[in-house]
Amino acid sequence: MENRAFYPEIMQPPLGLYAHGVEVPENAKLTFVAGQVGIDFEGNLPDDFEGQARNAWANCIAVLEHNRLRISDVVKITHFLTDPANIPAYSALRAEYLGENRPTSTLLVVAGLADPKFLVEVEMIAATTRR
Repeated sequence: MENRAFYPEIMQPPLGLYAHGVEVPENAKLTFVAGQVGIDFEGNLPDDFEGQARNAWANCIAVLEHNRLRISDVVKITHFLTDPANIPAYSALRAEYLGENRPTSTLLVVAGLADPKFLVEVEMIAATTRR
């Protein structure tokens, strides 16, 4: 069995590109991706939101790939943004990376992250039965 997104009939449909719940098979390998910020592989931090967001996603994907996982294995994402004005741009970028995958998702607008220069942070949980 693969991860299965589900949507209880007694609830309103999701407000965005996510599932209300994802069932993970009992024998699945879980991988937790720590919060990733917009620093690239060389240690550079772009000044702009989109550059940081793309780097944060690239960092998450690098962790997944290191553990032989794909973006389609992601079952939960938590997104932290420091400015609500960036939500539309972030939603478009998120859709680009996720494609048809619909993990569960939480988006928070926070007062700040570990460094005031960080504009976005992304953490993920992935599950697979592939070994």
